[in-house]
Amino acid sequence: MRDVAIVAFAQSDHRRRTDECSEVDMVMPVLHSVLAQTGLRTSDIGFTCSGSSDYLAGRAFSFTMTLDGVGAWPPISESHVEMDGAWALYEAWVKLLTGEADTALVYSYGKSSPGSVRDVLTRQLDPYYVAPLWPDSVALAALQAQALIDAGETDEPALAGVAARSRGDAAGNPHAQLPGPRPQGDYLVRPLRTGDCPPISDGAAAVVLAAGDRARALCERPAWIRGMDHRIEAHSLGVRDLTDSPSARLAAERAGAFERPVDTAELHAPFTSQEVVLRKALRLGDGVRVNPSGGALAANTVMAAGLVRLGEAAARIQRGESDRALAHATSGPCLQQNLVAVLEGEAQ
Repeated sequence: MRDVAIVAFAQSDHRRRTDECSEVDMVMPVLHSVLAQTGLRTSDIGFTCSGSSDYLAGRAFSFTMTLDGVGAWPPISESHVEMDGAWALYEAWVKLLTGEADTALVYSYGKSSPGSVRDVLTRQLDPYYVAPLWPDSVALAALQAQALIDAGETDEPALAGVAARSRGDAAGNPHAQLPGPRPQGDYLVRPLRTGDCPPISDGAAAVVLAAGDRARALCERPAWIRGMDHRIEAHSLGVRDLTDSPSARLAAERAGAFERPVDTAELHAPFTSQEVVLRKALRLGDGVRVNPSGGALAANTVMAAGLVRLGEAAARIQRGESDRALAHATSGPCLQQNLVAVLEGEAQ
């Protein structure tokens, strides 16, 4: 296979509301920033792929509007996934592996503030047995958290510790929405308190991928993608063990995560209880630095938070703060879909 690396990453400041700007307004500065890091122009990009959700925007084919921010004329090679941008990165990675392009621009964005994201996400559920009951994303996460507590895997003080560590680390992240320690707050759905749940966020993120020597020319220390895989749990929640994530474990195995230890892990765990599940499934010991950016508990832009995890892991490698990192993205209720990537930097 060709060697492919993340050579640049940019993101917006994640905010509770962005009423004053459209998706195009939100995306354009991020695209300009990520291209400026490499010195590339839009015409230099071999493939462009985006991730977003029409359900958040409330209109069909909403992603075509943000192409105004990319510059689609003269015609470009472009694709879109109705998923988190991490899956758009997967498509771009495969495109570069085939040799059809040497560079790729991947971006994603989401504005959750205009509607009720807890209700919007019910559209991901089984349409016959679960969706008609309208259990929202927080209620389902609370079921998972209670299952973990009942199984002796965690307790409420431990979950509070996850939240405190994540938001404490976010104090060093200028793009985080909720940096610094804060009280756990009242119960939203027992046993989850406000501090156990992600904020509602608007934001955008983008990365540039490059292959082989092109990556080395564009970046002093590229974050090489050594493996990437994604797997899916059964759609029906009733046939799953919510205290475990076999799909995350299998994706990590296929990506090569268990071949050698990692020193950093950026986990897309919007709820504190989900970090407990992922740590076990991904075999992350106490020596692994988990979510040094603050993770999704500090900013959770739907459709971009997974791409941010990949970008944050790559950025740490590029800065020399990590040599081998694991990045994870999820979609769907209770960690239904999981993508895992292993990133490495060359010896310094």
